[in-house]
Amino acid sequence: MPVHLITGAGSGIGDVVARRLLDRGDQVIAVARDAGRAREIAAQLPGASTLVADLSQPGRISWALSKQNLPERIDSLLHIAGIVDLGAVADLAPTLWEQQLAVNLIAPAELTRLLLPVLRVSRGQVVFVNSGAGLRAHAGWAAYAASKHGLKALADSLRAEEAEHGVRVTSIYPGRTATPMQERVHQQEGSEYHPERFISADAVATTILTALDLPRDAEITDLTVRPGA
Repeated sequence: MPVHLITGAGSGIGDVVARRLLDRGDQVIAVARDAGRAREIAAQLPGASTLVADLSQPGRISWALSKQNLPERIDSLLHIAGIVDLGAVADLAPTLWEQQLAVNLIAPAELTRLLLPVLRVSRGQVVFVNSGAGLRAHAGWAAYAASKHGLKALADSLRAEEAEHGVRVTSIYPGRTATPMQERVHQQEGSEYHPERFISADAVATTILTALDLPRDAEITDLTVRPGA
């Protein structure tokens, strides 16, 4: 039974991915920011187990995990959690930069570092759900795009470093996807939200599962997903 550790399993793309993995009999471990949220996710995803680690405090992830029972095997580490706060460079306070860099970039790097020994044993896979903003930045998106450009660099370096250990690394770059995060973006932009205009979370989940299920003699390194016609 493959074991998948997922951040962001509580909503949006992460929720869909977790449900689809559970439905096919895989084991899912969801990372939650605190014990209360862990209970909510466990109730939301019957059959899933949880670990508590606050991604907004990357420096405390190692300590948090040291107090819990970690799985002996992990076949995939799926980085799906993310936060976004828009604003012009002239207006963005340091705290907004720090928060987005912590959750979107530094926490994935730290969680990956801590779990690499287990991933190497299983010749597992690390999947970074990035963003179109990780390839091209627009006005008002500086902090978020910077965190996602950094995530691309992290994935590219990790892929080169871990190839000798058989660990596959995939970056997925969805365009605008109909999730609670996208609704928040529209609120920040002051525009009306029409989810039917965007990629479904299920479609992005399908791309993630495709990368996971690819035979071992191949690897999807980068996959861009855009709204269909």
